[in-house]
Amino acid sequence: MIMENKKLWDSVLVEMELSLSRPNFNTWFKDTAIVKQEDGAVYLGVPNTFVQDWLGSKFHNLILKALRSVSGNIQSLHYVISKEELKEKHDPTKIQQITRELLIADTYINKEDNLNPRYTFESFIVGPFNEFAHAASQAVIKKPGIVYNPLFIYGGTGHGKTHLIQAIGNHLKKSGGGRVFYTTSEKFSQEYVNALQLNKPNFFKEKYRKHDVLIMDDIQFFSGKMKIQEELFHLFNHLYENNKQIIFSSDKHPGLIQDLEDRLKSRFSAGMIVDIPAPDNESRAAIIRSKSSVGPYPIPKEVIDYLAYSVTGNIRELEGIINSITCHCQLKNREITLAEVKNFVKNNAKPKKLVSTKEVVKTVAEFYNIEDQLIYDKTRKKEVIKPRQIIMYILREDFNISYPAIGERLGGRDHTTVMHSCEKIKNDMKLDEGLTQEISQLRSIFV
Repeated sequence: MIMENKKLWDSVLVEMELSLSRPNFNTWFKDTAIVKQEDGAVYLGVPNTFVQDWLGSKFHNLILKALRSVSGNIQSLHYVISKEELKEKHDPTKIQQITRELLIADTYINKEDNLNPRYTFESFIVGPFNEFAHAASQAVIKKPGIVYNPLFIYGGTGHGKTHLIQAIGNHLKKSGGGRVFYTTSEKFSQEYVNALQLNKPNFFKEKYRKHDVLIMDDIQFFSGKMKIQEELFHLFNHLYENNKQIIFSSDKHPGLIQDLEDRLKSRFSAGMIVDIPAPDNESRAAIIRSKSSVGPYPIPKEVIDYLAYSVTGNIRELEGIINSITCHCQLKNREITLAEVKNFVKNNAKPKKLVSTKEVVKTVAEFYNIEDQLIYDKTRKKEVIKPRQIIMYILREDFNISYPAIGERLGGRDHTTVMHSCEKIKNDMKLDEGLTQEISQLRSIFV
């Protein structure tokens, strides 16, 4: 039974108020209400595009979790701009502009293939951090089902995986590449369970086997779900044997997904596995310039440089801050100052993830399949030296820990040993693409 809209949202607001600071809650949840519920989807009415973008990028998972804690049958969350709010709060020109945006927003997701037409290669910012994944995607669209099949893209939340894999789908769809279908692991799992409950397993199989291009997002959620993994295995074999293109994404390398069957890992490794690490400063600056180029108040260069250096989280977080700055400019009818941006970032940016030396050691040791304690020991075994040097490099480069402190934490080693290890890894990465990929995989875990 579907809970009444107001009652459901009031319950969620209580949860959100407990989870957020008072300024955040008042700013972003004012004038919000559930518009409708339909087929497990909740449509949340928001006052404008800025709130829509911010909630979608900053609080989406938190809101969805709160909704599901109140009502168990909710599968997805969507945002729509309240037309009533437009009439009350915007002049006629603005109403027309945002109404056009609303009409576009209503057509964002194609219900037949689940693709979002906003996700294209043209709107995808290519930088040093994602150029390899982009190149692999370009190879796929030239020879789908033949080159890099399957294509497996992984990386931290908000690094652009969904944009890239959907861009492949949209390109192939537009160029006549056959029947394209995008889904998430969560949606796939829910449909499988529903099919079993309704005694329609063959209907489920036929639905997914008819596509020429299957794109599946966030497959890390298949961890431990053995029946669904078995179904995915058979689906994969059917598509692969018929030269259908298969594309997966995950927040980690398939080899690091716990409780994932070896035969699936083997299938994933048959094609191309490529990661998208966190964007570098140069790429973050390019993203900011691209996102801020529209509108009457472009973001000044000094602000772009500051944001690129200061906001080191994922791209969604960066886009959320850009949207808020754009909103600030439009409300005040002027460019934003660097001082205002610094204050805003201080109050709103997500704090960096805190990771202890012990956690870094444990993760790297597991990655290379050795005991944690060996990292601290004085052993000079070859299989231990490399992981130890990588740990030193990551602690220095990513966490800015001093050479003496690193040496002390890793068994009381001299700081010159740490300096040598860091330099060696840095030089080896220039010559060894495999090492570079391994370190990128490890870094994606710590973001």
